[in-house]
Amino acid sequence: MSDPSTIEAFWRDFLTSQPDQERSSPPEAWGFGDNPQMADELGRLVTAGIKTATCSALWEVEAEGSPLPQVGDLSIILDGDGQPLCVVETVEVAIRAYDAVDAAFAYAEGEGDRSLDYWREAHRRFFARILPAIGLQFDEAMPLVCERFRVVYRPPAVHNTGESPGPIAA
Repeated sequence: MSDPSTIEAFWRDFLTSQPDQERSSPPEAWGFGDNPQMADELGRLVTAGIKTATCSALWEVEAEGSPLPQVGDLSIILDGDGQPLCVVETVEVAIRAYDAVDAAFAYAEGEGDRSLDYWREAHRRFFARILPAIGLQFDEAMPLVCERFRVVYRPPAVHNTGESPGPIAA
């Protein structure tokens, strides 16, 4: 569970590093997947610059009443303990059927061996696990919200790629 004061402090650090950023309250803070281990693993891939895309079931977004991500949105990515890892900016959003996701998107998701075969199997298992909670079942034609993003801030404490920490150049 994330601590609001930790999120606020992280956001203030981000704002300090981005003098042109509009001063506002923190954006949505969230972790990848449906369990702490997945949030840790995928969060590490993001901070390492390997994972630059993600997807979710449109059906789940609609069931939650959540807005679709928009280009330019900022998000705080959390680890499995709810601790902030980085800030990402959405750079592309597309609705695609599961069976229309291509190898380039699978590669950008950064998981496993980054192949389309790996992506399909891992996401089939994931969606088969989460969709029953909203009364639906996995379907190869199901619509996905496919999102590409870029890291715009990561503090030195979570930086592990050998580049200088802090703001990320566009």
